[in-house]
Amino acid sequence: MFDWLQHFADWLIYSVFEFGAETHLGTALNFFVFDTLKILILLFFIVFIMGIVNTYFPIERLKDYLNRKKLYGLEYLFSSIFGAITPFCSCSSVPLFIGFVQGGIPLGVTFSFLITSPLVNEVAVAMFLGMFGVKATLIYVVSGVFLGTIGGWLLGKFKLEPLLSDWVKKILKNKTQNLEYEDENRTFKQRLPEITRGAWDIVKSVLLYVIIGIAIGAAMHGYVPENFFNQYLGGDEWWTVPLAVLIAVPMYANAAGIVPVIQVFVAKGVPLGTAIAFMMATVGLSIPEATLLKKVMSLKLIAIFFGVVTLCIIFSGYLFNILL
Repeated sequence: MFDWLQHFADWLIYSVFEFGAETHLGTALNFFVFDTLKILILLFFIVFIMGIVNTYFPIERLKDYLNRKKLYGLEYLFSSIFGAITPFCSCSSVPLFIGFVQGGIPLGVTFSFLITSPLVNEVAVAMFLGMFGVKATLIYVVSGVFLGTIGGWLLGKFKLEPLLSDWVKKILKNKTQNLEYEDENRTFKQRLPEITRGAWDIVKSVLLYVIIGIAIGAAMHGYVPENFFNQYLGGDEWWTVPLAVLIAVPMYANAAGIVPVIQVFVAKGVPLGTAIAFMMATVGLSIPEATLLKKVMSLKLIAIFFGVVTLCIIFSGYLFNILL
């Protein structure tokens, strides 16, 4: 889907600016150009689609249904499954998170989506199947959905809505003051300019966070030596799983991009459960994601979110090492 962007990044960095593909700086710059363009395109597209959904889809009815019906936790499972079938990384999942919150979906349910979306996607599943077999793939998929379900449920119990950022609170306030927008009898063509402007306004408001976050990830991607991880994460010591999660937090990659690295880890002696925990932390707990989430959450809410997900991933890592 984004091969043309990768070709453009390769041409720009390696041909136009003549940075070597084997150099740390060349690798980091290539990563920065590719991911910046990819995420900005995804950001606009996703926010635009959510604008259409918020205009036509009876989101208030869905919110009322979720609030009135006792689904015994199934709403978290459904949201987590929806996250698993959407091919987004952690940063590009944030616009949908904003759309869910704006639509009035309970915060814990939106967290289920935000947790699972970057952890599981169809490309990573296909790669996992080819590299590690059916058993490991099933455990990976089920555990990703399970993490989203349990993590969202736990976060929902904390009643964290007051810890959303002032920017999101303002969006919610404006929405309650303009509910008649949904009821206006206007054609899609008439609504399109307003939807487009709304999408572009959101993209502009998070642009700086995206650039800073990807720059951090690019630096880590280009300059952290791979042998560092193999040296410290091998073996069966109890502390390897928590260490793998902590080391992964400054990193940034989507699940499909990190799977080949995990294969190298396993080939060099890192237990598969430890490697999967590293992958989940890389895609679900990155500093770039936290930087972007700063736009929609307070620091306290980000810390709570990361803390709950970290504990779930560490537990899963131990479980993987037992089962695999």
